[in-house]
Amino acid sequence: MSRQDVKQAAGEPTPAGPTGGPPTLGDAIPVPLVPGVPAAGQPAGEAPGSGTATGVAPPRLSRAGLVAVSSVVLLETVWLLAALPEAALVSDVGALLVAGWATVACVGVARRHPVPLRRFWTLLAVTMALAALGRAIWTVQRLVGGDLPHTPVVGVVFTAGILTGTAALLSSPSAPRSAVGRARTLLDGVIVALALVPIGWVLVFQGVAAAQLADPARTLGLLYPMFDLMQLTILVAVSGPARPMWRPMTLLAASLTLRVVADVVYVSLVARADYAAGHPIDLCWPVSYLLIVLATRKPPPPDCDGTDDTAESPLPPWWRVALPYLPVGGAIVAVVLARRPTGQTPHLIFVTMMVLLAALAVRQGLAANENLRLVVRLRHLAYGDQLTGLPNRLLFNRRLRLALRDGRPTAVLLLDLDGFKQVNDRFGHATGDTLLTGLAARMRAVVADDGIIARLGGDEFAVLVGGDRPVSPERLAERLLDALRPSDDEDDVGVHPSASIGIAEFGPQHASHTDLLRDADIAMYAAKAAGKSAYRTCTSALRESAVSRAELIADLRRAVDEDQLRLEFQPIVDLATGAVRSAEALVRWRHPRLGLLPPARFLPLAEETGLILPIDRWVIHEACRAAATWRDRVPDATVAVNIAAAHLRRPDLIATVTAATSAVGLAPRALTLELTESALIEGTEAVLERLHQLRELGIKIAIDDFGTGYSSLSYLHRIPATELKIDRSFVTRLGSDDRAYATVEMVTRLAGAFDLTVVAEGVETERQHEAVTAIGCPRGQGYLYGRPDAPAMVGQNRA
Repeated sequence: MSRQDVKQAAGEPTPAGPTGGPPTLGDAIPVPLVPGVPAAGQPAGEAPGSGTATGVAPPRLSRAGLVAVSSVVLLETVWLLAALPEAALVSDVGALLVAGWATVACVGVARRHPVPLRRFWTLLAVTMALAALGRAIWTVQRLVGGDLPHTPVVGVVFTAGILTGTAALLSSPSAPRSAVGRARTLLDGVIVALALVPIGWVLVFQGVAAAQLADPARTLGLLYPMFDLMQLTILVAVSGPARPMWRPMTLLAASLTLRVVADVVYVSLVARADYAAGHPIDLCWPVSYLLIVLATRKPPPPDCDGTDDTAESPLPPWWRVALPYLPVGGAIVAVVLARRPTGQTPHLIFVTMMVLLAALAVRQGLAANENLRLVVRLRHLAYGDQLTGLPNRLLFNRRLRLALRDGRPTAVLLLDLDGFKQVNDRFGHATGDTLLTGLAARMRAVVADDGIIARLGGDEFAVLVGGDRPVSPERLAERLLDALRPSDDEDDVGVHPSASIGIAEFGPQHASHTDLLRDADIAMYAAKAAGKSAYRTCTSALRESAVSRAELIADLRRAVDEDQLRLEFQPIVDLATGAVRSAEALVRWRHPRLGLLPPARFLPLAEETGLILPIDRWVIHEACRAAATWRDRVPDATVAVNIAAAHLRRPDLIATVTAATSAVGLAPRALTLELTESALIEGTEAVLERLHQLRELGIKIAIDDFGTGYSSLSYLHRIPATELKIDRSFVTRLGSDDRAYATVEMVTRLAGAFDLTVVAEGVETERQHEAVTAIGCPRGQGYLYGRPDAPAMVGQNRA
């Protein structure tokens, strides 16, 4: 229905033709565009900015067209404001020209811009073409018939423009992707528009109620502003807060807002019989089309292909969520105010409110459906592993507790991949993720209906076997190990790790599911200790050993702070004279419950847990303090301290050593650091540099247990060592094994060649003493010369 229909229905004489023409609410819908994809005719991979690529400036013809239509709008403005003759014709022709050029501009930008944008610009071009067609029909019929145009035809054309404009909005890149989401957005616009009908009736159009509106179709002329506001609401709804407003969208929104104002003013003027052809309000329509032309000249946004996932979408503001509901309250008040003195509600308002209630009901139904889908999604996120698709730890524990509560026979298999860290280190986490996904699929196929498999985290998986036990846990573990072994075409072991599996069955010894998982973990580490790629079942012996070990580690953490450690010193003597030249510090642990523990009982645990570092620091400080006391009696005596490999790799080792010697006034040359071959052979350039710095300070370096490790001659050239300590395993065989004798003799000569002092360890008998002396070892250490004892007793308790 045209605006002339409204005017005629109000009883006013028909003007020559409204210069504004029928409302074109859908003509220029603001369409959020998308960037980044090759434009039409652009070769794949062509850089933006070349040829017809994304972001190319419009051609010269486009610039000329913009100048032309701007001149048309300027001329029309002057003509209408000056009230020159034939203002209505000038207004119609001007609007027709600008709408036509807007169509051409939209087609052009659709060809230049990336593929995802073409649909939006094409729909906008169709909308502009319908606006131009409707204006042309309007103008021709008015000029030929001298009366009102055939409004049903014009109404159909402009209604089609509203539909295509709305479709453009709902097809924008920022609009919802699902059909339900698009329907929800459309309903939001409909709800706002319907709610504004009674409000507009009370505030603007109530005077029309006195007109003779016998034809209900004529009443639809009042709904043109409603359609504008509906589209404006949809525009706000699809303009998500994830990114800044794109400049063309701002121009398109301004175009739509301008037509909202124009339609409201136009209908209001017609209702009051104040409208005349060539009214300045008619300028709003060609200006709105000109804004669309300007919008086509803007480049697409940088992420028009939708692949930018770096930005986290913020939560929408409250007003955006409440947008479709805010006008409803005003509509309720307006319905009350619109009632006639007879108590009747105008037919239009009544029908509008009924439709509004139906739209609200459908909108709430969609919201409820969306909430249900969200609940399903959240449940999947909460209980599923996003990488492998398997249940996660939370769901596994839940099902395990349920199985135990039902009293069913239950077993747990805990599986840990062997060497998976090396895969990540060598090939990267992307390869590791791909490998995990493939292995998870294999394990899922093997387990099938015989259990429930889950990924607990990292490279750790678990299988729950319960109920009627269709297969034994041991048999299932064998099947899993077979499935994880590389096939004939998977020769690279580094890309296909094996697995270790621990099995635990629920029994009276388990108070909860955590106890069962603990036992499975114990068995899994036992499988790793057995050589990996194997499975073990948790037994009482394994459990007791693991519990004792855990308790010992917990006690060891308190040992240093509670002064439970003590040092004993074993003398190192000059074999020629028998004089004590040095003493090796040996740490002991006075456990409050287990008594005095030797180093072999707790130092491996300390190295495994990292507790060796505070223990080493304590030993270095205490050894230097003891050496400072006995050097008053034996000025040339030194003290030897064993250093763990982990401490050797720490840059603060030098600071620790210098602080310990300076604190008690001990000369650095009185301290010897004993290092194992394994610690030295794994040394990096930084470690070697650290050893050279220690030697420059005067601290001596001894290679302990020589002959039992790599015994590589190459590192003797690189390491600034001062001593070699021959391992006791060779010394104890002297006199009964000629090869041991030859080995000790060879090492002694080798040390002489490298100018290293040799210490024979483990000398316990006179025969061994005579053998190492005959070979030419300068120093010896063992029970024959003195057992480990307190600092004051060094060398006084010989065997």
